[in-house]
Amino acid sequence: MTVDHEHQHRGEPHTGSLANRLNWLRAGVLGANDGIVSTAGIVVGVAAATADRGPIFTAGVAGLAAGAVSMALGEYVSVSTQRDTERALLAKEERELLEQPQAEFDELVGLYEAKGLTHETACRVARELSDHDAFEAHADAELGIDPHELTNPWQAAFSSAVSFTAGALLPLIAILAPPASWRIPVTFIVVIAALALTGAVGATLGGSRPWRPMLRVVIGGALAMIVTFAIGRLVGHTVA
Repeated sequence: MTVDHEHQHRGEPHTGSLANRLNWLRAGVLGANDGIVSTAGIVVGVAAATADRGPIFTAGVAGLAAGAVSMALGEYVSVSTQRDTERALLAKEERELLEQPQAEFDELVGLYEAKGLTHETACRVARELSDHDAFEAHADAELGIDPHELTNPWQAAFSSAVSFTAGALLPLIAILAPPASWRIPVTFIVVIAALALTGAVGATLGGSRPWRPMLRVVIGGALAMIVTFAIGRLVGHTVA
């Protein structure tokens, strides 16, 4: 029985690692969703103004590149700021442990008591965890940070760029592949289907029912294409 329990324990993913992977996956889904909507809006707008493949292709690729770079830079800056904050908090906690270990131990006991443990049990837990790794125990209980799994800005930037690009390729291919008369209807159908899928996946990863998130992203994407189509038709005819 003990062997089976240990085997199961080793086979299960660490809770923090699993949550981190799910967060990255959700971010990837959102990045793909942004790539689909923004690129679809661009190519549909241009296709409404001209039937030539060249301008549509140029605008779509430019939008894809600009969006991917923007997503990567934004994610890099955001996650770098978060990582710097985490490091500063961890450094402060490490300094406090060196300067006032007893006060920090009492604080740890108080945190466990606030979670429902008796004073005796909280003291025992705090003592055992502190003997094992006081810094890690305080980082987890006080800050909710795993010192060994800080966020990686380069990983975030790369993931965002890749997910945006993957999403943006769908409307770009959909608008270029069919004949001119079918471009916008085919793109509309492909984009709506892709958005429904990303909405369902995002909702499932977040633990919610998929229908409302699916409906939100589908309606938002449809409105974006309708608006850009109208603008492209109006501006294209006006300039012409």
